[in-house]
Amino acid sequence: MFYTEKLGFDIRQDVKLGDFRWLTVGPKGQPDLEIILMPITPSAFMDAEACAKLRELVAKSGVSSGVFETADCRATVADLKAKGVEIVHEPTERPYGLEALFKDDSGNWYSLVQRPQ
Repeated sequence: MFYTEKLGFDIRQDVKLGDFRWLTVGPKGQPDLEIILMPITPSAFMDAEACAKLRELVAKSGVSSGVFETADCRATVADLKAKGVEIVHEPTERPYGLEALFKDDSGNWYSLVQRPQ
C-alpha cells in the first residue's frame, strides 16, 4: 500500500460497512491526524458527472490533495524517489519555503514543503 510502504504512515482505522470501506491512515507520531482513503464514486453527495469532473481535475493536477511539511525537503524527496514515488516537481524555492510535488499511486498529488528557518 502506497501510504504505509512508501510514506511510512500507520493505518488508523480499517472498517468495512457493507460495500463501503472506511480506511484512514496518518503519519507516525501524529495521532491527531487521519487521512481517509476512498475512491471518487457517485454518492448522495456527488453525482456521476461531478465524480468524472473531479477525477479529471485530479489527473491534470488541478486539485491538490494536501500539503505535508518536512524538515529537509531534498532529503525527503531523495527518500521518496528511492521508494519509487513519482516526483512531479523537484524541490524549488518559493516565498513560503522549499517545495516539491509528488503523486500517490492513484494520481493524487501532494505538496511537500520545508518552511524557511
